[in-house]
Amino acid sequence: MLLFLGMKALRKKLLPLTLIGIAVTSLFSFQPAQAYTVTLEQVGANVVANGSGPINLTGLTFDGTASGGTTGITPNLGGIFTGPTSGLMADIYLGVSGPSNFGSGNATLASSGSGDLVGLFGTGGSLSVPAGYVSGNPLSDSMTFDNATIHSLGLRPGTYTWTWGTGTGIGNQFFTVQIVGPTTVPDGGSTVSLLGFALLGLAAFRRKLSC
Repeated sequence: MLLFLGMKALRKKLLPLTLIGIAVTSLFSFQPAQAYTVTLEQVGANVVANGSGPINLTGLTFDGTASGGTTGITPNLGGIFTGPTSGLMADIYLGVSGPSNFGSGNATLASSGSGDLVGLFGTGGSLSVPAGYVSGNPLSDSMTFDNATIHSLGLRPGTYTWTWGTGTGIGNQFFTVQIVGPTTVPDGGSTVSLLGFALLGLAAFRRKLSC
C-alpha cells in the first residue's frame, strides 16, 4: 500500500517535468524555412541544378536592374545562375562574402531552365534575384546541362556557402551551392571551352570595378 502511494506521489511530481520536456522538445523541433540552396547532380546523361528557398536581402546594397543575361555556370569564378534561359530581368545586389570558386571549369550555358531567376557571382560578391523580388519570398528554379557530367563541367563536389548582412547565419542570409558527384575534376582548360557569354553577375562585377 505504501509503495502504491509512493509511486502515485512520484508520478504527480514527474508530470510537470514531463510536460515541460514535451514543450521544450516541440520548441526546438520547429525548423524555419531553409535558406536558398541550389543542388547540382548527375541525372542520367545530364547535369541538373535545382534551387529553392527564400532569400533575406537585408544587409545587401542594391546595384540596379539588368536584362539580357542568360543562365549557366562559371565554376572558376564562382558564378551560377538558374532559371529561364531567356527573357531575364534581374535585380542585382552587392555585399556577398564567400568562396571565389567551386571548381576549375569555365563558362557553360544551360541547355534549358525554368522558374525564378536566381544567381550568384562569388568573385564579384553579387547576388541576383528576379526583378521586383520581395525579400523573404520563396524562390524555386531549375536548369539542365544536356550530355554533360559533373566532371566535364569542371565542378568540384562539395558544399559552398555565401553569407551577408549583420545577422550572418540568421534569417535566410545564406546562398548555398551543393555539388554532388565524383571527387576529382580535370583541369578546366582541357574540359570546358569558354563560350564567351557574360553572366549578370559578371556585369555587376565590372560595374563595381569601374566605380
